[in-house]
Amino acid sequence: MSAVRHRLLAAAVSVPVLIGALGACGYGSQAKKDTSAEVAPKGPKVDGLDQVKIGFFGNTTHATPLIGLQKGLFQKELGGTAVKSSVFNAGPQEIEALNSHAIDIGWIGPSPAINGYAKSHGKSLKIISGSASGGVSLVVNPKKIKGLNDLKGKTIATPQLGNTQDVALLNYLAKKGYKVDPTTGEGDVTVQRTDNKVTPTAFEQGSIDGAWVPEPTASKLVAAGGKTVLDEKKLWKGGKFVITNMIVSQSFLKEHPKAVEAVLRASVKTNAWIRSHPAEAKQALNDKLADPKIAGKALPDKVLDPAFKNVDLTDDPLAATLQEEADHAVKAGLLQKPDLKGIYDLTLLNKVLKAEGKPPVDDAGLGSK
Repeated sequence: MSAVRHRLLAAAVSVPVLIGALGACGYGSQAKKDTSAEVAPKGPKVDGLDQVKIGFFGNTTHATPLIGLQKGLFQKELGGTAVKSSVFNAGPQEIEALNSHAIDIGWIGPSPAINGYAKSHGKSLKIISGSASGGVSLVVNPKKIKGLNDLKGKTIATPQLGNTQDVALLNYLAKKGYKVDPTTGEGDVTVQRTDNKVTPTAFEQGSIDGAWVPEPTASKLVAAGGKTVLDEKKLWKGGKFVITNMIVSQSFLKEHPKAVEAVLRASVKTNAWIRSHPAEAKQALNDKLADPKIAGKALPDKVLDPAFKNVDLTDDPLAATLQEEADHAVKAGLLQKPDLKGIYDLTLLNKVLKAEGKPPVDDAGLGSK
């Protein structure tokens, strides 16, 4: 392998997933502190901790922490232990924050979780729960692309080299028989890595013909005249695939299991509340997005409504699909085959689910060693 190729591959391996940015990979790279608590700490401290530090993205695929914070559900479970949150716009920074103990628990996409685990040789993090499935689509300019058999010679955007949507598009194109260099994006179809925050502008200006992107970017493109030609759910068995996981620092999990359990309990209760109060939950999500410390702007109804509907919240980490996504990255030439054994520890999640009268979830053989 040439030195240049080696550097490109190394860069691709280190690039995590995003989720649509607002979404999956963009809108900047610096974490923003969300120091406001919707509910003040009250009662005994969990594990004697003054605070639990959580991280997430300001987008619809991270609806669980956004809505849970807005409604005070996380603070309620943590009692006198304060919730301190940081908002990220790209996976690498969140992984760095976890490794440096700037956060304890985070919501993040599968690619950065895989990369973080592999780069640390299985010592940095554990996936402790699922959070969201789906919410990714191929949206095109209908004047330039008539359908899925009309992609040759066209330019399709993804959020970031090696991110989850980038890998998904490369895998799809390969199965369709198109030849594309995974690092440069050049080939029968041009894959253009574009920050989600500028993708709608690029689409409207005609510099891209379509984009394989998460919510709410996909719905923004539709609102700008685009047409959804493929919902990625159709490519997965049962229409389910992981887009957002919960991860925790292994040291924090070992030292403060009661705090981790409290956060998991809040997550499960938040997802249940969202399912039973969809209209109120959607409004709570938009209210949180409007916070200057999150996204700073609420979404219009024509974007919010489909973006919220297209994301399925789930406690199940959908572990089998994580392995499949890793396999896709390896086949695309963007990742050396990782050993994912031990990446999951679902012990506390299943304890919470049992207490809530819900069935346990499975780690697909990738549980703690």
